[in-house]
Amino acid sequence: MRTRPLIEAQELADLMAGGAGKVLICDCSFDLANPAAGEAIYRQGHIPNAQYVNLDTDLSSAKNGHNGRHPLPDAAHFVQRMKALGANNDTLIVAYDNAAGMYAARLWWLLGSVGHERRAVLNGGFASWKASGLPVQADGIEGAQTAGVGGAQADSMCGVKEGSVSARPSLVNLVDRQFVLANIDTQQRLVIDARKAERFRGENETMDAKAGHIPKAKNRFFQQNLGTDGRFKPVPQLLQEFGALLVNRPAEQIVHQCGSGVTACHNVLAMEAAGLYGSALYAGSWSEWSQHEGMPVVVGAA
Repeated sequence: MRTRPLIEAQELADLMAGGAGKVLICDCSFDLANPAAGEAIYRQGHIPNAQYVNLDTDLSSAKNGHNGRHPLPDAAHFVQRMKALGANNDTLIVAYDNAAGMYAARLWWLLGSVGHERRAVLNGGFASWKASGLPVQADGIEGAQTAGVGGAQADSMCGVKEGSVSARPSLVNLVDRQFVLANIDTQQRLVIDARKAERFRGENETMDAKAGHIPKAKNRFFQQNLGTDGRFKPVPQLLQEFGALLVNRPAEQIVHQCGSGVTACHNVLAMEAAGLYGSALYAGSWSEWSQHEGMPVVVGAA
């Protein structure tokens, strides 16, 4: 049975209070402009017993100047990290962050890449949790508000028992730079770029080697998946918006990319939340593409 990709704040709180001991909550808060800020954000306040997961060190591997800003982590290293956090094969792993799923979606996608079905992103992130009046833990010490929440996980901050999660066949689709290059001519897939429209057009590029976008790509800024409350839009609205972009293409013919393979996962997540399964990720994304000489580049809206 497929796990729903989004979970609501109260639903998560109820699972925690039930004490089933099979929920691992991962705080993926981060700041691309200030990578050291993520853990500080976590320590200022997080869901009780949530474990911190770092985009740079846990959800990425080393950069070499040709593999983009956030290369995918080695699968064995990633699985070991999940074990260290206490994950088993039957653990529901819930990811959230300080940015409405911007970083949490990367963990969600990576879990799928190692075959972990029981994974979800907290709809609306930490802001939704707080808006629901649910308990918050700061500096690793539970305050009075946390009474009654946590169940079997109550001692997780004091010492996590290593889990036994293992790598299984991937549940996601992945393509590389050469595939995307060949696709410019074949157009077997539609490439969707999750960056801001101005960066897609080649304006105000401050992060990567070149400005512009991959030829024939379409743009859907990942924040278009969200309503004004920071939660994902209703399914009918997502279906309508993606339907207009896909123009009768099935999800299996879609490739998502962004700047470095992070926010593209948000678009994958949004499609799956709408029941559109099977789209692929180009993990290297624009940061990898722009690091290689000779890669075609388009500047402007088209």
